[in-house]
Amino acid sequence: MADNIKAEIRESFGKGAARKIRAAHKIPAVIYGHGSEPQHVTLPGHEMALLLRRANAVLDLDIDGASQLVLVKDVQKDPVRQIIEHIDLVIIRRGEKVQVEVAVHIDGEPADGTIPNFDTTSLLLEVEATHIPQNVVVSIDGLEEGAQVTAGDVPLPEGATLVTDPAVLVVGIVIPAATAAEEADEAAAEAAAEEGDGAEGGDQASEASEESAE
Repeated sequence: MADNIKAEIRESFGKGAARKIRAAHKIPAVIYGHGSEPQHVTLPGHEMALLLRRANAVLDLDIDGASQLVLVKDVQKDPVRQIIEHIDLVIIRRGEKVQVEVAVHIDGEPADGTIPNFDTTSLLLEVEATHIPQNVVVSIDGLEEGAQVTAGDVPLPEGATLVTDPAVLVVGIVIPAATAAEEADEAAAEAAAEEGDGAEGGDQASEASEESAE
C-alpha cells in the first residue's frame, strides 16, 4: 500500500539551499531508478517524519499532477540532532519485485530459565514492491536451551522469497550468563563437598586399620 505525498520539484542545490529547505520544514530528496535521470524534489517534513517510523515506506508522489511510485531507499539524518537531512527514493512499478531488509519479530516465551539470543534482526527478502511486509514473525514458544532458529525456518508471507542464506542463525535459546555462572559455582561446591567427604572417609578407615593392627 502506498501513501500519497505531495512533492515539489527542486531547482536550487547546495548546502545553503538544503538548509533553507529544512528551515521551511521540508526535506530535500532525489528520485532515481529504471534508467531515468535523477529527479530532485522536496517533501513535506512532518508527514515524512511520521511515515518513516516504519521501514520500507512506499510513496505515491504527486509531482506537478503526475503520479510516481517510489520506495524509500535511504534516509540521512544529522547524527546529533537526528533531523532528517536527505532522502533517497527509488522508482518502483506495480507488480515488480524488489529486495528489502525486513525486521524479524519473535512470538512466545522459551522454556523457563532461558532467554532468546538474537543473532540476526532482519532478513533480506524479495517481495512485490507494493506488498512489502513490515516484519516476519518466528515462534520461540517452549523452545529449550540450545534450540536454534535459522533464516530458513522463518515463515514468510505469501509471494515472498528468502534472499538471505537459509543457514544464517536468527535466534538461539540460551541460559542467561548469570544463571549459568551460579549453576557452575553450585556444581563446583558440590564436587568439593564430595571430595571432602571422601577424604574424611579415607582418614577414618586408616585410623580403624591402625587400631586393629595394635
